Amino acid sequence: MRAVIQRVARANVRVNGGEPRCIGRGLVILLGVKDTDTLDIVPKLAEKCAGLRIFEDDEGKLNRSARELGYEALVVSNFTLYGDTRKGKRPSFIAAAKPPLSVDCYNAFVDQLSQSGLAGIQTGEFGADMQLELVNDGPVTIVIDTDDWK
Repeated sequence: MRAVIQRVARANVRVNGGEPRCIGRGLVILLGVKDTDTLDIVPKLAEKCAGLRIFEDDEGKLNRSARELGYEALVVSNFTLYGDTRKGKRPSFIAAAKPPLSVDCYNAFVDQLSQSGLAGIQTGEFGADMQLELVNDGPVTIVIDTDDWK
């Protein structure tokens, strides 16, 4: 799995033009699932995201987590994180997982993250048309690829 985590002042996502699903200070997590991923990696990734120390402490050092500070998270599925641009100018998405694996991993990640102690979780909707707005704070953006853990 691949997660792009952004520290935000606020964010929202509109699903199919509907009402925005909003968070205040916290994390936006774009989540991609690879065709070789399995559900067993989900708890570790969710814990890593919730505990990621990317917020300042009293001395201005990145030493506090969203969980510790009582912040929220917005999770959006994003198969394009597995876009392969090595050949040509049109990305190939062959490595991105297809349903049901992609849906199962996304839903399991959201479930695990909701049990991680964050103040609240909002989500996009798998496979839907979404518009994401965010104010990246810092900016701070971290990429986690679970293939690096193997």
